[in-house]
Amino acid sequence: MSGPQGPGYGVEAEVDDVIAVMEHTGSSLVFGHSYGGLVALHLGLRRGVAALMVYEPGVSIGGSFDARWLPSFTHLLQEGRHVAAMTAFLKGTRLAPVGNAPAPVFRVLAFLLLRGAGGRDARAMMATTPAEIGEIARLDSDGARYAGVASPVLLMGGERSPAYLTGVLPRLAGVMPDARHVVLRGLDHNAPDLNAPQVVAGRIRAFARGRLPEERPR
Repeated sequence: MSGPQGPGYGVEAEVDDVIAVMEHTGSSLVFGHSYGGLVALHLGLRRGVAALMVYEPGVSIGGSFDARWLPSFTHLLQEGRHVAAMTAFLKGTRLAPVGNAPAPVFRVLAFLLLRGAGGRDARAMMATTPAEIGEIARLDSDGARYAGVASPVLLMGGERSPAYLTGVLPRLAGVMPDARHVVLRGLDHNAPDLNAPQVVAGRIRAFARGRLPEERPR
């Protein structure tokens, strides 16, 4: 019901949505992945929850998140060149499991991604990327602001993910009053939604267990 991003978009708009869902459902556990992890941490700055769990949150500390590819991506997207834009995204974020491969390799991956079963959804999500990456860059800091997250926090990452995603985890854990971090063997950035959801869910269950208030007998 909150509508599209709009010109005044910011991470706080996403936090407002999370709070609306929490109040409607009575939820007290929050999980966020990637940009959703950034949203979850900023939720934690506004209110306490029983447990806050994030997987490779889109947090930039001291310029750790390199967004120099964003202007090119945005320009290509505006021109409707989706494959070229996705190529820039994959090469810039280093999220594809091909290391520092030549540009044609990334272009083939982008073509396959956008022509595959999830291609329509991928194209739709690309439209939200410039504003989201812009927020990650805008919120770059020394990380001290996250000392205000008082809820119990589990920070997760995968050993196969780029170092800029996992390197911020111990730094965040070091400033939060009640946080721990773990890098999971064999997992990559897409573990929560594609490659290893059961592994991540198991970590979530283990961390959340005992942090929910006991139900009183009726």
